[in-house]
Amino acid sequence: MKHFLKVILSVFVIILLTSNCARKGRPSGGLKDSIAPIMVLANPPYESVHFKSKKIKISFDEFITLRDINKQLVISPPLKYPPVISPLGTASKTITIKLLDTLKENTTYTFNFGNSIKDNNEGNELKNFKYVFSTGDFIDSLKTSGSVKDAFQKKFDENISVLLYKIDATYNDSIIYKQKPNYVSSTLDSTLFNFSNIQNGKYLLIALKDASSNYIFNPKEDKIGFYNKVVELPKDSVITTPISLFKEINPFRFIRPKQVNKGKIIFGFEGNHNGANIELLSQVDASFKSSIKKEPQKDTLNYWYSTITNDSLVFKLSHKKYIDTVTVFLRKKLIDSLKVNSNINSNFHLRDTITLTTNNPVTKIDASKIVFIDKDSVNVPFTNITNNKNNQIQFLFDKKHKNNYRLTLLPEALIDIFETKNDTLNYNFKTLEPEDYGSISLNLVKDNDAQVIIELLSEKDQKLVQRIITTTNKVSFKLLPAGKYLVRAILDTNKNNKWDTGNFLKRIQPEKVRYFPAIFNIRSNWHLPEESFTIN
Repeated sequence: MKHFLKVILSVFVIILLTSNCARKGRPSGGLKDSIAPIMVLANPPYESVHFKSKKIKISFDEFITLRDINKQLVISPPLKYPPVISPLGTASKTITIKLLDTLKENTTYTFNFGNSIKDNNEGNELKNFKYVFSTGDFIDSLKTSGSVKDAFQKKFDENISVLLYKIDATYNDSIIYKQKPNYVSSTLDSTLFNFSNIQNGKYLLIALKDASSNYIFNPKEDKIGFYNKVVELPKDSVITTPISLFKEINPFRFIRPKQVNKGKIIFGFEGNHNGANIELLSQVDASFKSSIKKEPQKDTLNYWYSTITNDSLVFKLSHKKYIDTVTVFLRKKLIDSLKVNSNINSNFHLRDTITLTTNNPVTKIDASKIVFIDKDSVNVPFTNITNNKNNQIQFLFDKKHKNNYRLTLLPEALIDIFETKNDTLNYNFKTLEPEDYGSISLNLVKDNDAQVIIELLSEKDQKLVQRIITTTNKVSFKLLPAGKYLVRAILDTNKNNKWDTGNFLKRIQPEKVRYFPAIFNIRSNWHLPEESFTIN
């Protein structure tokens, strides 16, 4: 009986094994590969000395691909001619680097691939992979690290180049405009930078938002930041103060003007336009009118002028020591018709002011053709104020809670510089109750009596309110609609009521900017307890 059972069991096992072997299909596999590629061989070897090769081969334990190699690869010291790297776009177990440049003597080179190397199957990144060699007798081993931030914005730019210039007998401040640095690093997609394999010595440390990716500072395009002190290695292995990136103000100059519409010329400029003067030299009729206004958010001065018969206009342009004379030929035939935009939405908030913005300067407002009524069709008393600086008209009135309003501008209520008139404009809106809003209260903690500019920002960094704080440490923002808000503080050290940028050659850092560390999430009838905001 036992023998019979053994036979039956043996047959069952054989059938089971046979059926498993005969089953077709893909094996179930195993755990997902989460391990980054590993370098198994380099020729010449990693950290070679007396390096003289023109070709480098680096092999890995699995197939890899290169991603964004032009952005990710940082070679320090930088080469005059970029190397040829292959393969690009295909998987391989080997990276080949062909050097086209003549290497410096007694120098340690670092090829930092950033996060460009990843395995072909699962995309696992080999983070901050470096290949290092020296043309001299030894590998330099000193390090330094730190961080970069934007001097004004809370958000940060990616791929900031961080540069070290050796301070020796050939060094001068203009070197950053003419020569590549001795060492290069990059923040890639973070705010942190790390240098390795550096010689001992003294260095200038700067950061660049390098538009041309050439490691040369171009003030017209690049943002710059600099460390206030000389970096001494090996002493300064960690830079504890973040480097603040800022855009310098370039020396003022006009850019050749051009006519964009009949009756409108634009004068582009670089630098600070305060004090710029545009003087018309041409002879025109006595009825001639003109208006000059800066275009918001652009380095452009708009020059509007009334209808004339001239085929050209001659201008004298001046700014301090800058003087130029230009002729603008008038070829455009079409006038830009009057357009009116408003800040009015269906819910008009109690803290806002009705503002109409026009594309052309308005020269006449006929209040008799403006009808402003409430929900009971009762006339609403108002005062209109013209802001010539921004082509804006504001309407001031006593807002009632939870009321409906209708503002109507009848034809010819507005007349612009070209005698163009508006068509009928209707605006319907309502106000809410104080309980529909929230508030923020802050106690400013300062080390000194410096003037501070406090700005309330939307979640998208749009400036909503600005307060200049001089004699008090208290600030509050009331009647805030539900939403998310940020608060920014500017240490206005020169008390000119604005943020001032820096200058590298003058070694002037930008004025300090601090953000309240948390985002305020305001709800209806939500009044947050007073918060302390430390500013130093």
